[in-house]
Amino acid sequence: MSVLAVGLSHRSSPVALLERVAMEGQTRLKVMSEMAAAPSVNEVLMVSTCNRTEVYADVDKFHPAVAAITELLSWHTGVPLSELSQHAYVHYEERAVQHLFSVTCGLDSMVVGEGQILGQVRNALKDAQQSGTLGRVLNDLGQRALRVGKRAHTETHLDHAGADMVGLGLRVALERLRGTGADTGTADLAAAPAGCPVTGAGQGAAAGEAAADVAAALPEPQPFTGLRVLVLGAGSMSALSANTVARQGAAAVTVANRTYERAERLAECLTEAYEPLRARAVPADPDTVADAIAEADLVISCTGAQDLVVTRDQAGARPRPAGRPLVFLDLALPRDIDPAVRGLPGVHVVDIEDLRQAVAQGADDSSARAGAITLARGIVDEEVAEYQSVRRAELVAPTVVALRSKARMVMESELARLQGRLPDLDDRTRGEVTHAMRRVVDKLLHQPTVRVKELAAGPNGDTYEAALRELFDLDPARPDAVTRIDPAPGGADQGE
Repeated sequence: MSVLAVGLSHRSSPVALLERVAMEGQTRLKVMSEMAAAPSVNEVLMVSTCNRTEVYADVDKFHPAVAAITELLSWHTGVPLSELSQHAYVHYEERAVQHLFSVTCGLDSMVVGEGQILGQVRNALKDAQQSGTLGRVLNDLGQRALRVGKRAHTETHLDHAGADMVGLGLRVALERLRGTGADTGTADLAAAPAGCPVTGAGQGAAAGEAAADVAAALPEPQPFTGLRVLVLGAGSMSALSANTVARQGAAAVTVANRTYERAERLAECLTEAYEPLRARAVPADPDTVADAIAEADLVISCTGAQDLVVTRDQAGARPRPAGRPLVFLDLALPRDIDPAVRGLPGVHVVDIEDLRQAVAQGADDSSARAGAITLARGIVDEEVAEYQSVRRAELVAPTVVALRSKARMVMESELARLQGRLPDLDDRTRGEVTHAMRRVVDKLLHQPTVRVKELAAGPNGDTYEAALRELFDLDPARPDAVTRIDPAPGGADQGE
């Protein structure tokens, strides 16, 4: 078993390419199933967020697996293989494990330390299980990655040291809305995640109930005071956004969602938690959304739609008072807001690319965050070393089984030879001889097998397993020993 990671992220690819390779729902399940059926690929897990599309696989051979995965990505997304290869990165074995742990901790996110990636990795595991592509190797790795992510956030408070994706987006959107481009006093937007990023049918209620506990403690002045906000979608990021602007003084929040009942639940919880806030739900049909856009100062959109949610015609369908600006905050990938909306007078669009530029300009930098990042990276290194140690110990197990199997075959051969030479041996004596030979074999093999497992768990442990195979001419893949495919020779990273 060898872990392979193939992916594209905001660090390697333009947002336009990330948008093209993004996959949702049944398409993602179908692609994972096809990848898992490819030669040299055993298991597949796909992590797809607004910042990345990554495939993790348990593979038999490096090069055939990389070729199969990239070709299927190209086929299903329509991105030419040459373009995909130009921006994709590849990690193998230990580096693949380290990358997944770093991703799950939020260290590889656009806004470093954001905690929503934990839920996204958890959902990726559920999708892989649903598609039938999740086996023991990737399930164990994914569950450990979740534990590493939780540990990093608990021990370093990385998610409290600066803004999350929603917090940064709202800060940039508010700057555009006010037209200053300067600090707007919204540093406390980073506190927005209090109870908001939830999933499932009851997420609106959970978000409102958790947010109510902190509503009374907000500082003044509140940056969204008097603003009318339209939220498109009722998922975790939408609920987080709605709670954040409500906590920060928004005068009215309107929620539109494809499933009206979810929008209604979220609106009801916002009203209960942030009185006298006026929160309401509306259907997500084009005419109703166009009316809601005309009444809004800020439109936040983060849906799972594959097509545009707001077109240019829809955004400009209703007249607005002269001099009243409108900002769209598009946190979705693929994007929800038509890029042509930027051409409308008085309208600004903030999307993933704008947020990436804000991060590059240092909008998310602080000494507290730098210290938390250093601690989190130390945790990742420690957890990777432990994972690799456990894995090396597991890898030597088939060789130990093969050694014992060979010893058993030699013993049985000698017992059969003894039976031929002494056919008149009584059953009691034959039983004692058999028992004695088994005890001798067990005693001789006990110390070497215990020691090789201990040595295999340490650095360069694979050399001891290889030496054992060479000394005793063992083949761990033989059916009478154990069925397992050996890792790639040397287990070395084959490069990005």
